[in-house]
Amino acid sequence: MSKQTKSDANEHVNPHGGVDIDFDHSEAKPVSVAAKQTNWSQFGVLISVFFFWGFVAASNSIFIPFCKMYFNLDQIQSQLIGSAFYGAYFYGSLFLYLMSYLSGTDILNKIGYKKGIIYGLLISVIGALSLAVISGSENPTFPMILVSFFIIALGFSLQQTSAQPFAISLGSEETGAHRLNMAGGVNSFGTLLGPLIVSFLLFGALTSTQEADISNIQKLYFFLAGLFTFAAIIFSVAKLPKTTSNEKLEKSPKAMYVLLLIGLLFLPVLFADAIHEQTGIAKSAVIITSLVLILGTLFTSMFMAKRNPTGWGAMSYPQLVLGMIAIFIYVGVEVTVDNNFGALLMRPEFGGYDEKHNSHLIALYWGSLMIGRWTGAVSVFNFSRSTKRMLTIVVPFFAFGIIVLANWIKGSPIEDYKYYPLYIVALIAANLYAQERPIKLLLSVSLLAAIFITISLLTTGMIANYSIIATGLCASVMWPCLFALALAGLGKYTSQGSAFLITMILGGAIIPPTQGAIIDLDLGSEVNGVTTGPYTHLSYIVPLLCFLYLVWHTIKTRSVLKEQGLDFDKQVAGGH
Repeated sequence: MSKQTKSDANEHVNPHGGVDIDFDHSEAKPVSVAAKQTNWSQFGVLISVFFFWGFVAASNSIFIPFCKMYFNLDQIQSQLIGSAFYGAYFYGSLFLYLMSYLSGTDILNKIGYKKGIIYGLLISVIGALSLAVISGSENPTFPMILVSFFIIALGFSLQQTSAQPFAISLGSEETGAHRLNMAGGVNSFGTLLGPLIVSFLLFGALTSTQEADISNIQKLYFFLAGLFTFAAIIFSVAKLPKTTSNEKLEKSPKAMYVLLLIGLLFLPVLFADAIHEQTGIAKSAVIITSLVLILGTLFTSMFMAKRNPTGWGAMSYPQLVLGMIAIFIYVGVEVTVDNNFGALLMRPEFGGYDEKHNSHLIALYWGSLMIGRWTGAVSVFNFSRSTKRMLTIVVPFFAFGIIVLANWIKGSPIEDYKYYPLYIVALIAANLYAQERPIKLLLSVSLLAAIFITISLLTTGMIANYSIIATGLCASVMWPCLFALALAGLGKYTSQGSAFLITMILGGAIIPPTQGAIIDLDLGSEVNGVTTGPYTHLSYIVPLLCFLYLVWHTIKTRSVLKEQGLDFDKQVAGGH
């Protein structure tokens, strides 16, 4: 895993390619660079790639219920799309870190971030072409679909690791945060459009009688492969500044062994179906066992490192290991809330939406993440306090208006959105209450998300649907807060800690099938092809437990930091 440059130590790529700015005011000062204008032509190419990272990740929400029906899968099997996608992020990051560790050289820093992006794009081209060819074949198979998604995401992993310092280098360091937030906003726009466009390609317009077929997406992935190729060519011929780091590669053998062990513990999840066929062991047992062992490994590592910090590197800091677990949980809950949503929406008491008619609600969930991230970006700009407060109120509704417009153009039933602004008001209240303080904000939105999920478990219909969707508003601002708390006080281990945190995107690969295992308890309880059992609804207790854990994490991490003399919210308040 590469290190960040000193100039980008406080900026991090989120799981879907957006970049969030954290609140870490560490002692390290950015390296002075000559002021220069942003190269907008080069940056325009970069943010187009950010768009498609979000586009592909969010479109999984439409592919999952479609593949479940098309390939006659159970819920756990359908969730393997997410497992392959987010698992690739982990294994790609782990491989890069191991290569750097064994060679004693930061591999990505050695080849350069420009080449890192190019190589990542070419890997994604291979994945997109394979998916296009497979989807257009006479007998497409689900395992080959999974392999294609894995390859695409493997390329994304390398692209995202390289893109952050690259964006910083395309202008002055002082305006780097603005470029990264713009890229993150474009990424969130991609997550909004992904479900809508993929739904249209699969099913046609809502009034059409187009028969859903996986071959309908062939053009999309040929188009994506072409765009990735075009971007790779542009990057290869452009004269771009070389962004590297002179920081020493910190070796942490015990931490490396932990990451390797986690990689081994996750493998059974990818092969849960084969294990079940060969041994008869339930797929749910395989997945839940892997989940428990991975979390157990992380907690055990924290206690062992506390007793003897030698050889643990960044993991010798309890806030970092707590942050790794929290990122694992956060990415997992962000993905599982939505990836299993299609199964719930098919139930009559939740609207009876089939996979053709649910894209507007899926898009609203990802759009809610866009609302929150655009609102969070207000804090980056040097506005007066009163202007920031005004924008904190105006920006969320402006973003909501874009969501409504996009769905209106598609022909979606936007009347289903009419009461959702009430939930947006709750997000605005949380932001105004927190006043940009990460601990206060994280605690507020975690509690709010737990309340929303509780409401969804106690109700049905659009109130339950709104409450599930609104957790996206809360999750949207968690990533930078979690990163800031985890990296506080790490000093020379900040870059290594950031790399370890990014590997925990793995949570998006294992928590969704865990919820899917509960949904599969309803198998056999169908009437006219519609599930009637209670477990699909009850499965949302998994996100509830995740959000409650994040509440505990915030309180625990605040205590850990105070023991080290770090009053984080007070420090941030003093920086404004």
